[in-house]
Amino acid sequence: MSLIQWLRWTEAPPRLSSRSPAEMVLETLMMELAGQMREAERQQRERSNAARKICTGVDYSWLARTSQPTYDLSPGERLQLEDICAKIHPSYCGPAILRFRQLVAEQEPEVREVSQLFRSVLREVLAEMKQEEEAHRLTRQWSLRPRGSTFKTRARISPIASDIWTISEDVERDTRPRTTWSIPEFPAPKED
Repeated sequence: MSLIQWLRWTEAPPRLSSRSPAEMVLETLMMELAGQMREAERQQRERSNAARKICTGVDYSWLARTSQPTYDLSPGERLQLEDICAKIHPSYCGPAILRFRQLVAEQEPEVREVSQLFRSVLREVLAEMKQEEEAHRLTRQWSLRPRGSTFKTRARISPIASDIWTISEDVERDTRPRTTWSIPEFPAPKED
């Protein structure tokens, strides 16, 4: 065992974050966007290096590394995305990230397309949130409706005269049934 593990008891216990859930969702989603953009840049560089290697037949990437320009969001686009992210409920953050990762893996977008893909995922999540909120509101509205205004569930059934022979009629008359009730009655054919 290392000495650091023995000295951990002197550290203060981890504190809960003082940030609000909305701030945490915003930060998480924006970090996911930044990570996916870096990954898209890396994949784009690898594709261009592979294409250059095929064209020239020689790989000089080990010799000199030039700093690649990175794509950054414009401040206006960043603010728009942050505004949309702030509207996402914390329970939808995980599914939004999973959907975004799935679309990035399927489409393998260019770096500039990643933010547009992210925006479309956020809009899908917002639409889903509105649908579920509307359904919840309607459910609550129906459950809070006063009971006096609903239809009466009990209906009065009045007996009607019929030719159908029933067990209750046999019991009321105190007579023995003609046949067993599980077997239909077949009258004997008349001989002329």
